[in-house]
Amino acid sequence: MMQTEGLAVSEMSRPGAGALPDPPGPSGASGHVGTTSDAAAVIGESGTVLGWTSGAQELLGYPPDTVVGRSAARLLAEGEDPDPARTARIADRCRSGSGWHGTADLRHRDGRLVEVDLRVCAAFALDGQRCFLVSGRERTPGWTVGGSVLDGFLTRSPIGMAVVDPQLRFVWVNDTLERFGGVSREQRLGRRLRDLLPGLRAEPIEAVMRSVLETGTPVLDHEYQGWSWADPYRPHAYSTSFFPLIDANDAITGVCYMVMDVTERWNAQHRLRLINEAGTRIGSTLDVSRTAQELADFAVPRFADFVVVDLLESVLDAEEPPPWPPGTKPAMRRAGLGSVREGCPEAVVRRGERVDFVPPPHDARYLVEGDAVLIPVLNPDDDVWAVEQPARVATIRKFGLHSLISVPMRARDTVLGLATFVRSRNPTSFEPDDLRLAQDLVGRAALCVDNARRFSREHTTALALQRTLLPHVLASGTVLETASLYLPSDAANGVGGDWFDAIPLSGARVGLVVGDVVGHGLTAAATMGRLRTAVHTLADMDLPPDELLAHLDDLVISLLDENPRDEATTTALTGATCLYAVFDPVTQRCVMARAGHPPPVVVPPGGDVYFPDLPAGPPLGLGGLPFETAELELPEGSLIGLYTDGLLRSDGRDAESGMFRLGRALARPGVALDELCESTVRLLLPGSHTDDAALLLVRTHTLSADRIASWDVPSDPAAVADIRARASRQLSEWGLDELVMTTELIVSELVTNAILYASGPIRLRLLRQAGLVCEVSDTSNTAPRMRHARTTDEGGRGLFLVAQLTHRWGTRYTGDGKIIWAEQHLPVTDAA
Repeated sequence: MMQTEGLAVSEMSRPGAGALPDPPGPSGASGHVGTTSDAAAVIGESGTVLGWTSGAQELLGYPPDTVVGRSAARLLAEGEDPDPARTARIADRCRSGSGWHGTADLRHRDGRLVEVDLRVCAAFALDGQRCFLVSGRERTPGWTVGGSVLDGFLTRSPIGMAVVDPQLRFVWVNDTLERFGGVSREQRLGRRLRDLLPGLRAEPIEAVMRSVLETGTPVLDHEYQGWSWADPYRPHAYSTSFFPLIDANDAITGVCYMVMDVTERWNAQHRLRLINEAGTRIGSTLDVSRTAQELADFAVPRFADFVVVDLLESVLDAEEPPPWPPGTKPAMRRAGLGSVREGCPEAVVRRGERVDFVPPPHDARYLVEGDAVLIPVLNPDDDVWAVEQPARVATIRKFGLHSLISVPMRARDTVLGLATFVRSRNPTSFEPDDLRLAQDLVGRAALCVDNARRFSREHTTALALQRTLLPHVLASGTVLETASLYLPSDAANGVGGDWFDAIPLSGARVGLVVGDVVGHGLTAAATMGRLRTAVHTLADMDLPPDELLAHLDDLVISLLDENPRDEATTTALTGATCLYAVFDPVTQRCVMARAGHPPPVVVPPGGDVYFPDLPAGPPLGLGGLPFETAELELPEGSLIGLYTDGLLRSDGRDAESGMFRLGRALARPGVALDELCESTVRLLLPGSHTDDAALLLVRTHTLSADRIASWDVPSDPAAVADIRARASRQLSEWGLDELVMTTELIVSELVTNAILYASGPIRLRLLRQAGLVCEVSDTSNTAPRMRHARTTDEGGRGLFLVAQLTHRWGTRYTGDGKIIWAEQHLPVTDAA
């Protein structure tokens, strides 16, 4: 684990071959060359140049082929008087491992003198001969660094350096490399890297060195994670560069490499990668519990060996966390659990169970005000732990839990819970940098949990609002059976604006409606409620389907004009669709119109399924376009289905394919209506779905003749008594004697008004269905008005009395006049 970035190794004269100055005294460099920009050479003991680098060529101007293999003495300046005794002393010092440094005048190839600071390392063996590594640089006026400074640079340099022979055996190392690996120079020399550091993946590193030996191409900044005897419990990261040593024959005689410890940089990058990866792994859904579990799954084993995530119960219930009294612990449940051991045996509390864990000696306020806690060495013998967490102390001892980090989960000033990370199998204790990483992970997860909590709360609120606005009991009775099912979209998309209804109308008729509001969430649900209320109001006016949709369209346009800047409401209203139908059990006819909504599906008894050719009409809110009606005959036992397009477009299918599947699912005679409704929805939407779906099924029945009685009324006040008597006899035949008195009064009032104020022909009809309906029809378009007569008035109390005696009353217009009707509740014994 050594690096030689920028080291220029070459070979210069042997110590005794030229006139070198006297050594200035013992060097503290231990004979190790460590500069990274000097010219350098390898010189044999005979004084022959064995290696020459580009740095040496740049300094003296000699290319390698003019120097290598020749004596280094000729590089000395002319007139230099060598002193053999001094040269011998320098050589002896280098052989002993002390090294030498000083200055010398060298001759440049162009003839000029170059004053050079020289450094000679301790002798080493290369290919069976003793060699010296010599480095130097030109002395300049600005070069004032003394030898002691250079010695200190070599011994305290953060760069580790080494030279290996073709067999990858160490022949020279510097002090820094000794410190990096925790292996002395004596142990390294003559041995390979893989023999020295068994925990290091030496094979890839040696493979790189072999590549440099074979190709001669340097390799720069090769990063890897390694192991060191100097720090055996913590992984380190190193950046290494490799350079070939080349002799005069261009043969590679070894590799020089340089190592830098880049653990801090590597750890920072690793933390950044973890945080970035956490952004893609945590918060993949808008589910609070799943998000908590994703944090635990991500942190094990990347960061910790055992992780628990505890959330407040209010957070799991998508509620705002309430304040808790001082001295009490909040109600929390375990939402996330992860371990390197199968089954998480370290856990004292399992997922979904209540938990009260906070690291001692903290109390509940720690979740609100506390900072992240780092316990590098977890001591189970600590009295505080033994007293406050005895069950967990037993787990600490059993599984060797030795280091802990606890981080309160808070987001947007909201307390969410607590995340705890523990190490056991990983022998490395948590450090302050790990604490910052844990805070980043928990902070990211806390935002996801809070987003999920907020969405769940809104989704729950919207769903509750929508279910409140949808009918709880659909109109039904002797004339029809109803079944319905509303299926909200997946939580990720929110509640939509699908709605349906069956509205009792006058004359035993029923209004059937289904609609779809664009978008999801509270706005869509609230908008749906407004439209449903409007349809109810318009239906009570007994408007035909096309007129009802026209009025509803006008309402939507007025709502859009109220606040055009309300983007959510505008989106929900624009493009809303609706289908409205009125079924008359007496005539067995159904009149319907639609505003951009899919047509109904009809299953006649014993017939083929079909979708009636109903004019589409524009969606609501466009305005200016008419709506058209179509009339169908629905025999006894016909099945009609009203639905929203979310039921058709599952799994990316087109509407036509969905309609075919819907028709096939409904064509199952003999199946109970409720079962048919539920099974159809589940069949068409078997899995997740991105849109709401609603289905309203109605099986029609005819109002039989024995439940209908009608008479023509002459335009003569004297006929009132006879008509009243006929009505009384009919009620007796039906067994409704309890209603005879009130019915006589109602018949008298309505028939008398028709005779006095309307035009003939006049007709009285009684219908016995869920209630008793009394209808009087005439050809006039004038509607009666109920008055509140004063005590001195002699008249004006008739309709007031009708309103008091009946369940409801009203007027509806027909193509040739109007009908005034009044409905009474049947006696309890006859209500069925």
